[in-house]
Amino acid sequence: MAQELKLDLTQLRKAIQHEYEEVAQNPDKGFHFHVGRPLAQKLGYPMDEVDGLPDSVVESFAGVGNPFSFGSLNKGEVVADLGSGAGFDAILAMRQVGPTGRVIGVDMTPAMLEKARANAALAGHNQVEFREGFLEDLPIADNSVDVVISNGVFNLTPNKEKAFAEAHRILKPGGRMQVADILVQVEVPEDARNEVDLWTG
Repeated sequence: MAQELKLDLTQLRKAIQHEYEEVAQNPDKGFHFHVGRPLAQKLGYPMDEVDGLPDSVVESFAGVGNPFSFGSLNKGEVVADLGSGAGFDAILAMRQVGPTGRVIGVDMTPAMLEKARANAALAGHNQVEFREGFLEDLPIADNSVDVVISNGVFNLTPNKEKAFAEAHRILKPGGRMQVADILVQVEVPEDARNEVDLWTG
């Protein structure tokens, strides 16, 4: 059982939102993490697919891996992208599931949601939607999703057990998760776990 964090959850979420608002609005600013097309190439995304996307879809991508490396999605599947950012993975997912499929992106940062919705319209996808919410309380119905994807977001979630329980709740029986994220192999000291600045970089 995870130890309870002593940090202020509202303060943490605001700090994370502020960081990713900057990624949405000023992707060329320079961050402690990589973003955009060079990052997608470094993480092994097929560049013929990435290069076919509008620049605004790619420029704010800030993942840590490639959830599609675990396998392609199937035509007609319903996909939830948890922590969908500016819509990069959600739009790639939409192209895989096709016109009979559907993608629901969830993010807690209004600036990212605004950009993601504009990006989906720009890419011509009307079967992808973006909803505001937290991974610990997903705005998605029980047993309604074939695949959960996520890219570098569970590590930013204080209550990981609740977030994974929510992901399990929305999955249909036999559904699957394809998650890329950051893992640590040693226990993080309590003072570090409760330092907001270390969560955001």
